[in-house]
Amino acid sequence: MSTATPDWLNKGDNAWQLTASTFVALQSIGLVIIYGGIVKKKWAVNSAFMALYAFAATMVFWSLWGFRMSFGDPLFLNVVGRPDFSALSQKFLLAQGFTGQYPAATLVFFQFVFAAITLVLIAGALLGRMNFKAWMLFVPLWLTFSYTVGAFSIWSPHGFLFNAGVMDFAGGFVIHLSSGVAGFVAAFWVGPRIPKDRESFPPNNIILTLVGAGLLWIGWAGFNGGAPYAANTDTSLAIYNTHLCTATSLLVWLCLDFMKFGKPSVIGAVQGMITGLVCITPAAGLVQVWAAMIMGVFSGSIPWFTMMVLHKKIKFLKYVDDTLAIFHTHAVAGTLGGLLTGIFAEPNLNRLFFGDDPKFVGLIYAIKNGRSAAGFHQIGMQIAGMTFILVLNVVMTSIICLGIKLLVPLRLSVEEMTIGDDTVHGEEAYAVWADGETFEQSMHGNQHYVNNV
Repeated sequence: MSTATPDWLNKGDNAWQLTASTFVALQSIGLVIIYGGIVKKKWAVNSAFMALYAFAATMVFWSLWGFRMSFGDPLFLNVVGRPDFSALSQKFLLAQGFTGQYPAATLVFFQFVFAAITLVLIAGALLGRMNFKAWMLFVPLWLTFSYTVGAFSIWSPHGFLFNAGVMDFAGGFVIHLSSGVAGFVAAFWVGPRIPKDRESFPPNNIILTLVGAGLLWIGWAGFNGGAPYAANTDTSLAIYNTHLCTATSLLVWLCLDFMKFGKPSVIGAVQGMITGLVCITPAAGLVQVWAAMIMGVFSGSIPWFTMMVLHKKIKFLKYVDDTLAIFHTHAVAGTLGGLLTGIFAEPNLNRLFFGDDPKFVGLIYAIKNGRSAAGFHQIGMQIAGMTFILVLNVVMTSIICLGIKLLVPLRLSVEEMTIGDDTVHGEEAYAVWADGETFEQSMHGNQHYVNNV
C-alpha cells in the first residue's frame, strides 16, 4: 500500500461518499434555482443569492470551527464539541475519519453539505424582505450556536441524545425540523413582506422551479444514501425507500389538490415531493418498503392539511410570514418522519445502521416481540429529540435575530421591498422588453461594460 492508499481506505466507500456529497451539494444549487423561479420576478436575484451565499459562507465557517463543534471532542455536557482548527490540518484531514473507511476530509465535506442545505432551507422562510447584511451575519451565527448543537447532540458518537437512543437516520430532526422551526422564528422577528407581496406572490418561472425541484429530488439519493457512511446494502434500501415515499407523497398531495381546488397544481406537487423527501429522511434505511409507502401517504396529507386548512384558521400561523411555508414542509414533515421512524423502524435494519444495540426498536416490532416497554421508550426518545431541537431553535434563533438587530436592520425598507432586486443588488433577473431599460441603468448594466467590449 502507498501512502495515498493506506490499509484502512476502502476505495468504493470513499468514492460513494464523495459522490453522495456532490449530490447533496447539487441539492443546494437546486434550491438556488427553485428560489429564483418560485418568487415574484422582482425578487428572483435576491432569493437565489441568499441561498448561494449561505452555501459559500457555511463552507468557510464549517471548516474553521463548525465541523469540530459538531463532531469533535465534547466541550459541554455532551451537547456541543470543542471548537478548534483541526479541519484545516493536513494531518487530520488525511487520517481516517471517526467513522467510515475513508479520510476525515471526505467526512468533513459530506457533513458540510448537510449543514449548508440547512441554512439554505431557512432562507426559504425569509424571502422577499430580509436585509441581506443581516442574512450575512445570521448564517455563521446560526451555524455556530444552533446547528452544531443539534448535530453534536443527535449525530455525534459523544452526543447525549445519540447515546440515549434517538433515531435520526439522515436529518429529520437535525436538518429539517431545525430549519423549519428556525425559519419560522426568524420570519417572526424579521417581520412580513409588504401587503401587496403577501396578497399576490406568483412564481416568475414555474419551469425553472421544476428544474430545481428535479435536482432536489434526485440529489436526495446522496442525502439519504450517504447516511450509512458506506456503500452497503442499507444504502441501497435507503435510496429506494426515499424515492418510493416521495413519489407516493407527491401523488397524495396532487389528489388532495384536485379534490379541494379542482385543478392539479404544479407548485402543490413540488410541495408534496418535498414533504415526502423530508418525512422519509429520518427513517430511510430503517424501515421496510411498505412502511415507506405508508409514510408517503402521511407526508402527502398531514402537511397538506396543516398548510391548506390549519394555517388559515390559526391566527399566529397567519401572522408569521413564512414565505415558502418552510414550517409545514420541513418542521411538520420532519416531526412526522421522526415519530413514524419510532413506530416503523425494523430491528434487523436498525442493526445494519446502529449495530447490535437492542434499544433501537420500532414500536410495532417491539409489541410484536413482547417488548412493548422498549417500543414506547423509543417513541419517548423521538419526542425528546424533537422537543430538544424545537426549544433549541426557538431560543437560539430568537437570540441571534435580536442580537443582529442591534447592529443592522433585520428587514429591508418599504421602498426596497417595493422595488426589489434592482434596489437591493442593482441587478435584475430578466432584462427583456421595457425591463431592459431598467437593467441598462443598473450597476452592472451596459454603462459599465460597453466601453470594454
